[in-house]
Formats: sequence, C-alpha cells, structure tokens
Amino acid sequence: MDLSGGDNSKLWARVKKRLWASVGEDVFSSWFARLDLVELDGDLAHLSVPTRFLCSWILSNYQDRIIESFQAENQNVQTLQITVRVNGRVESKQTPKAEEPAERKAPMPTVSATIRTGAKHSARVKQGDALSGSALDPKLTFDTFVAGSANEMALGAAKQVAQAVAQNSVTFNPVYIHSSVGLGKSHLLNAIAWAAGGADKSRNVVYLTADHFMYHFISAVQRQSAISFKEWLRGIDVLLIDDMQFLQGKSVTEFGQALSALLTGAKQVVVAGDAPPNGLDMLDDRLRSRLSGGLVVPIRSLDEDLRRAIVEKRAEQALAKYPGLHIPTQVLDYVAKKVISHGRDLDGSINRLVAANQLTGEPVTIELAEKALHDLMRTRDTRRIKIDEIQIMVAKHFKVSKPDLLSSRRSRSVVRPRQIAMYLSKMLTSRSLPEIGRRFGNRDHTTVLHAVRKVEQLMSEDNSFAQEVELLKRMIAD
Repeated sequence: MDLSGGDNSKLWARVKKRLWASVGEDVFSSWFARLDLVELDGDLAHLSVPTRFLCSWILSNYQDRIIESFQAENQNVQTLQITVRVNGRVESKQTPKAEEPAERKAPMPTVSATIRTGAKHSARVKQGDALSGSALDPKLTFDTFVAGSANEMALGAAKQVAQAVAQNSVTFNPVYIHSSVGLGKSHLLNAIAWAAGGADKSRNVVYLTADHFMYHFISAVQRQSAISFKEWLRGIDVLLIDDMQFLQGKSVTEFGQALSALLTGAKQVVVAGDAPPNGLDMLDDRLRSRLSGGLVVPIRSLDEDLRRAIVEKRAEQALAKYPGLHIPTQVLDYVAKKVISHGRDLDGSINRLVAANQLTGEPVTIELAEKALHDLMRTRDTRRIKIDEIQIMVAKHFKVSKPDLLSSRRSRSVVRPRQIAMYLSKMLTSRSLPEIGRRFGNRDHTTVLHAVRKVEQLMSEDNSFAQEVELLKRMIAD
C-alpha cells in the first residue's frame, strides 16, 4: 500500500513527532528513524523495520509508547504489528504477493509480532523446544539439503553431529560453519535440530538466532531474571546459534560464558556466521579462541553443477504439488547458469516460475524465465568488507595514521577523515552503530550517527566532496 501523500501518511508523521518528543532525539534516531508505516486497517497499525533485532527491541521496550502515540491521534488503533522488510520490501497484511505460490510464504525470512494494548511480547516456540528457541522451518532437513563440492564438508560435519547426539555423545565441539548469505548455514542448523530432537524428545535441543539470543538476554536483565536465563542456557544439551555476526554488546560476553559452560559440560554447540571466527570484529580473544579451537567449516560459493542440482530438486518438489506442471530441462539449465547469487534465490526462481505458470497459464519457457527472474539474474556475490580495511584505506588517502583515526584528536585534518571512515563503515558493512563506535576508539553510537549525517550533508552540498567519498567507496569495494 502506498501511503505517500494520503491521510495515513499525515497521521504517521504526527505519531512520529509525538514519539520524538516522548523519547528524545537520540533514542528516536537510534530506534525509530527506520520505522515505517505500512498500513492502517481497522484497529491495526502495521509497521515495518529493516532488521529482526530492531523488531524485537522495539516490541520489548517501546510497544506501549507507540500505541499511546497512535491513540493520541486515532483512538481506533488498538493493535500493533511490526514486520521485517526484506530487500527493502514488506508484504502488506492483506495483499499476498502475486509472483510467489503459497508454499513460499511460510518460511519468508521475516519476523512479525502482533501486540494488543497491555499484552506482552512472547517469542515463537517450537513444540519440544526448551523455554523459547527460535522457530524451526519444517522444510529445512537433511533430506531437502542438496550436496555438492561447495558444501560437502559442512554437510558431513552436520550429519556427524546429529548422529553423535542421537548416541548421547559429542563429536567435534564446537562446530563453526561460515559462508556468505544464502548458501545453506541456516538449513544445516535446522536439519541438525530436527534430527537431534527427533531422536529423543526429552533431549533439550535449542536453535537460536543471534537476535533472538540478544532479545532474551536483554529481557532477562530488564526483568532482573538474569540468573534464571543463565541456568536455562546451561541446561541445554545441544545449542545451535545462527547469524553469529549479529551478536552485539554484552550479549557477546554472555554467549561466551554459556559456551564455556556447555563445552565444559560436554554439551554440543554449533554456530553459524558470515565469516570465520577471526573475521568477526565483536568477539574478544577468548571467545574467538574457543570457536577457532573446534571444527571450523566453510561453505564456498555454489558452482554451476550444484546450482543445477538445487533447481532440479526444487522443481521435483514443485511437480509433486502441481502434477500438471512442466519445467523443461533447458529452463533448469538456464536458471542454474544465470542465477548465480545464492541458494535462496535459486529457491525463489523456481517459486516464481511456478507462480507465473499457475496464475497466467503461460507455459514455463526461457522467455518466461527471462521476464520472471530478471532482477535475480543481476545479483552477484559481494566481498565482505571489514572496518579495519576502511580505516587503513581512509588513513592512507588522507595521509593520516590509523591511530589518529581512533584517537581523541579534534583537529580538522583528523576529524573529517574519521567521519568519512565512520560513514563508509556504516554504508559498506553490516555492523551496528554501537559496534562501529567501539572500533573507532570506543566512541558512543550517537557520535557515529552524527558523523554519518554530517558526511551525507556535505555530499549533498559539495559535489567534489561527494565524488571523493564515492571514489573511496569504490576503491574499498574493489
């Protein structure tokens, strides 16, 4: 739903103004600046945010204040829903996506929560989980995982972990699986959870995303129940942590302590992240050493043979649901050759082709694939950029030292390069503002936010300055 220029847009502007006055500029900029209104439907206010952690944090800390701000403008609003935008898009509550069939909707990588006035946020819990693990996707099992040279070592390690757990023993510990986005890390962690939990229902197998871990830790501190949270963690038999790179702040220390306790107690731990342990900036040396001391397994980019095997497997699954469907071999070859980004895009490719066929009746051909998959064919894997690289490149470009960038010096010759380095760290990495601040001499996140805004302002006012920053961005990215 497009809200621009309508009454809802004006209402949302007034609500945001009330929130700004209620929480102050710093808090508003940190937590509400990227909060968007999707739609108003009866008593429901549907909002969206770009990350799952932001969704959990706002719901656990500011839900009542948001509802109060809405009700000050519109008494009908009683319910708040927040969903996570995927690639900048959010699906309207009332309008399903036309290009994707129904079976694609369940595992969409979004988080949503509906809160009624006075209600408390509760995490999704799979039957058989301990207190509150993250939800598992029933389609992500070993049977549906497609093996190839890029992932065979990671698959072998995951299966061996599951088999050892079923025999009440521990194999490699901890196991750390790393790769860029969409290559199967989450699939393997889900598969281990299903296999290990299915073997013995009494076994305490918990799958947690990093943002879910942080949510529970922060909630426990706020409720003054941190001891109970620690006891719960130490009672886990198999702990699976996904998206390790998003773990931030004191929750990193808490995870490190839980990891040590679980390993000492011969409990199995499996972690997945977007880089090896020595590539995660927020880890301290002790935790980095603990993770590196186990089995560290990479998943490489998918080669064409593996991409072809994946699309064939997904096509077989689609055919089982739509018996009249026909996807020619040359179309599968075409998809495997052209969609080179990652596994999720390959899954989405088949879903789009099925949806196009079922909704329009048009046969699945290469011409249909070109139209339906145009945006996926332009995607490419991007190199993971580190804050340290940005600091070195900026320091060299402006002829200052890296220690100067991290120091408290306030001379213009240092302040402007430091602000540009902070801006590029925000633009080119997935690190949070607090994490970037820590990497620049333990500065507060508000300092980073000021730097980002200052550079954006200068770029809009000075074309030569904007070109210089863009040049630095390209040099770092290349």
